[in-house]
Amino acid sequence: MSAPTPLPTSSNLRLSARFADVGFSEIVRIRNRVLELKAAGETIHQFEGGEPFFETPEPIKEAMRRALAENKTRYAPSSGIPPLIEAIVDKVRTKNGIPAEPAHVVVGVGGMQGLYGAFNALLDPGDEVLLPSPYWTPTRDLIHMTGGRAVCVETARMLAEGVGTVLGARLTPRTRAILVNSPNNPTGQVLTRADLEAIATFAQRHDLVVVSDEAYEDLVYDGEHISIASLPGMYARTISVYTLSKSYGMTGWRLGYAVAPEPFITGIKTSVLYSTNGVSTPTQWAALAALRDIPESFFEECRAAYRQRRDRLMAGLDELGLPVTPVPDGAFYVFPDVSALGGTSAEIAMRLLDEARVATVPGTAFGCAGEGHLRLSYSLSLEAIERGLVALGAYLRRRPA
Repeated sequence: MSAPTPLPTSSNLRLSARFADVGFSEIVRIRNRVLELKAAGETIHQFEGGEPFFETPEPIKEAMRRALAENKTRYAPSSGIPPLIEAIVDKVRTKNGIPAEPAHVVVGVGGMQGLYGAFNALLDPGDEVLLPSPYWTPTRDLIHMTGGRAVCVETARMLAEGVGTVLGARLTPRTRAILVNSPNNPTGQVLTRADLEAIATFAQRHDLVVVSDEAYEDLVYDGEHISIASLPGMYARTISVYTLSKSYGMTGWRLGYAVAPEPFITGIKTSVLYSTNGVSTPTQWAALAALRDIPESFFEECRAAYRQRRDRLMAGLDELGLPVTPVPDGAFYVFPDVSALGGTSAEIAMRLLDEARVATVPGTAFGCAGEGHLRLSYSLSLEAIERGLVALGAYLRRRPA
């Protein structure tokens, strides 16, 4: 058999250049290692996850079953079924204070598609997005994959030294947008009204768009959740992105939505149309039940359960010499400083997994301000938290001084 013909140097058998700076996250690497260990029969104390501890409420599942029984399985409008759009408008007007119109809403495949559509609609090649860190890991890659460049900004510095000062130092003629994520993944930080007003003032002064990721809006334990689009003058320059995943235990249902005025919403709708052509029709009817049939008392019960878990995990980490400061006011994560354990956060996370069977996420996954930290989720049972703390404590006690 003759040798294969070598490919020419300029071969087209390659990925698009925009994938050069897009990769699978540290979270995926940790998850894969967890799966390997569990397949080998190991018990893993899993603090690395990002899913609610509770199951999808029964009224939502019943709405899905009803939609299937009624054969609501045909194509739907790519931007969302009208009853769901109307329910979303009612929700964001009353709960978020956003003056949305039905034409300003698009239903997407989770919050991820909303963010992808936002950056796809906004960014030309080389446009920059000011990205406060620590940030949710995929955000940077979504910016880069849609042709933009993420400019990392340390959140703690921004809030301590002033939004105008710190963001202003990163401003260039290519700056197009600012990302806001409150409550924050991975720190649980909730931006105050004063924080958001300062960001809003900066955005208006420099004619920037704000992309607001509000995935954890219903999980605020102290203070209040404020949508930046509700502030004076901000609706015209804000794309607000939501998901049903965290609020309703619907991570696998893959349903979220984005709210924005023109010209942004047309771009986001077009992005949805030419990627997924919309969301599964019966899933949308289930989402309608989530928004209309789940009472506020449900969220109150969830917040009470999360607060109990947060306080137990924080107390346990403090006893082990890994204090969490400040106290996270929202979401379901803590972000302790673990630099005293030696090595990079990636090395520490892998040691904990391999030697203590405790799974966490290294801080480097969350940008320029993440090194020296680990993210731990407390969205698990109190018993699982206790077992994990025992395993972590045993590991720390046997470490060489």
